[in-house]
Amino acid sequence: MNKFLFKHIDNTGLVLWRVVFGLLITIQAFGEILLGSVKRNFIDPEFTFNFIGFDFLQPLPGNWMYVYFAIMGIFGIGVMLGYKYRWSMFFYALMWTCVYLMQKSSYNNHYYLMMLLCWLMVFLPANKWLSLDAKQNPLLKSPSMPRWVILVLILQVWIVYTYASVAKLYPDWLDGTTTKLLMAGKKDYWLVGDILQQEWVHYTIAYVGILFDLLIVPLLLWRKTRVIGFAVSVFFHLFNSIVFQIGIFPYMSIAFAFFFFSSETLQRLFLPNKELYNASEVIVPKQKTLLISCFTIYFIFQIGLPLRHWAIPDDVLWNEEGHRLSWRMMLRSKGGILNVYTVDKATGKRVKYDYLSMLSKKQRRNVKSKPDIIWQLAQRIKAVEAKKGNDVEVYMDVKIKINGSPYHRLIDQEVDLASVPWKIFTHNPWILPSPVDYHKKEERPTRENILKNPNLELNNN
Repeated sequence: MNKFLFKHIDNTGLVLWRVVFGLLITIQAFGEILLGSVKRNFIDPEFTFNFIGFDFLQPLPGNWMYVYFAIMGIFGIGVMLGYKYRWSMFFYALMWTCVYLMQKSSYNNHYYLMMLLCWLMVFLPANKWLSLDAKQNPLLKSPSMPRWVILVLILQVWIVYTYASVAKLYPDWLDGTTTKLLMAGKKDYWLVGDILQQEWVHYTIAYVGILFDLLIVPLLLWRKTRVIGFAVSVFFHLFNSIVFQIGIFPYMSIAFAFFFFSSETLQRLFLPNKELYNASEVIVPKQKTLLISCFTIYFIFQIGLPLRHWAIPDDVLWNEEGHRLSWRMMLRSKGGILNVYTVDKATGKRVKYDYLSMLSKKQRRNVKSKPDIIWQLAQRIKAVEAKKGNDVEVYMDVKIKINGSPYHRLIDQEVDLASVPWKIFTHNPWILPSPVDYHKKEERPTRENILKNPNLELNNN
């Protein structure tokens, strides 16, 4: 075990990863400002839907979130240059974690992965070469690292891809429904828009997605298939970048290849002047037990957390309980209809509540189909009315459609959501059971059927 974990190997891959990762997280921070995401997600909304339990994390007032992201970008530059590396990485990780937990309107599994990688990088010796730290302190400089460093990164990536593949093994993905709906919004893309509407493309994307996520790490691990795996990875992620426009994640994923290619290859291509380490020393640290224990607990958590929805009744696709932090990426298309009613406890008067004026455009889309956000909206409405001197009950009339199915009622409209707690790891009973046929696709009426049944209407949308 000591030889497996603590044998020293060349650190060229980790050094190159630090530079690229630092560049990408810097682009992420400044890009959020330049592309308007900071304004849309943190400045324009009256409030944010934070992760439940982190209500104390709210955006800074006025335009201070611009400053917040700019400071984060500066720490990203520090990571890239290897300047005060651990502090730069620590503060970026802390600030990004706060950003991630502060709002769910732009929830993205890729942002969660970035948060995990930031925290892992805090503890990795990534500034031992090609860094300002090593230049200023020659005693820090080293061409090697313990093997556990690369194993931790590969295992983290492997977990993500494996769960992403397994999550796709459900009917609406396998029959091309989900990819068809995802591609429907791409029909105006230059050159490829019409191609993306073809049925064979939908099936290709669906099954290539499953196989890629399942096999890419084994392909990169095996020397004989490594180059093929890398070529497939580059094509796959560039396709995702162009079609889905998902920020830095495709390029971060391509950079994962640094963990798999030999140091000789990486040194020859990128750092020809770097010393190549091949002494294979085994150096067991004094904190061996603590180190192994911490990473064991961490990976048990990483493997177990995505499985929690199996301990919750009903389908996660319907109730969303256990969906977040589970690598369930781009799996469904959801729409909803939401009406909110309040009842004044003093008078018993029931009124339809104008909740839309409280929300930004993006928040309005999310609040109509996600139970946790619906519950948070009820809490917010109760608090707003309490400030006006009104003690109210809050009732939600919610219907959702999943992957083109007909609308079905999601929430028990007889339950005052402002008075019930949110259960994180167990089922919330006010979420109604999924209908037996909620996967059934909604058939578009034909003119022939309308003549037979005048109650049907054509929908050309």
